[in-house]
Amino acid sequence: MVAAYGLLLPPEVLTIPVRGCLNIHASLLPRWRGAAPVQRALLAGDNETGISIMQMDAGLDTGPVWSRSALPIDPTDTAGSLLDRLARLGATMIGDTLASLDQPGEPEAQPAGGVTYAHKIDKREAAIDFNQSASQIERQIRAFDPVPGAFCLIGGQLLKVWSARCEALGEPCTHIHSPGQIIEIDDQRGIGVACGEGVLWLHSLQRAGGRRQDARAFARAHPALAIGSRLEPGTGVPNGAPG
Repeated sequence: MVAAYGLLLPPEVLTIPVRGCLNIHASLLPRWRGAAPVQRALLAGDNETGISIMQMDAGLDTGPVWSRSALPIDPTDTAGSLLDRLARLGATMIGDTLASLDQPGEPEAQPAGGVTYAHKIDKREAAIDFNQSASQIERQIRAFDPVPGAFCLIGGQLLKVWSARCEALGEPCTHIHSPGQIIEIDDQRGIGVACGEGVLWLHSLQRAGGRRQDARAFARAHPALAIGSRLEPGTGVPNGAPG
């Protein structure tokens, strides 16, 4: 039995156990086969995910499924919080599934339709581009918390964004500010940044070598973060990125 195992087991290993090998996979297969199902579900804006207990075969998460259970994705879920909830669900399910293996029945083959692949996360995907919509960037921040952490640049220096919320501006979601421009600093909502569509309110920030701070406290301590200044899109993975 494996969970979050990033390699394919060779056929000679799969045949060693009498009942084969089981995998606890963090998605509702066949959606999000592969290495990063939780992050990809958040990036895509899925409303739910879940756990699939599958019989392993020679393919990448292609085996038949013994049991599955759905789990709603909360609007505030990060990859970390969602993984924690899925781990608890998987622990319960694997016990029930193992207990049922002595009963008659076979696992259910995955449907041919609805297959998506959760490719391994590349750190460059965590670079924020404020030309995107505020809702897309919010999902990106949530998906890459805690690893690798979404980032942009301020004055050429790396700035990680750990928490933010989007605000739509109607249809079309347009404004007069350029993407990345700080348009407001509010004691309640945080730091408002113009995006390609909508406004992103930053709540928790971290500079290289620093600690995570509430955005309002961060702005008071860093005068460069002022109304009218501009956050630059992340480009690549700068050296000295905070953890």
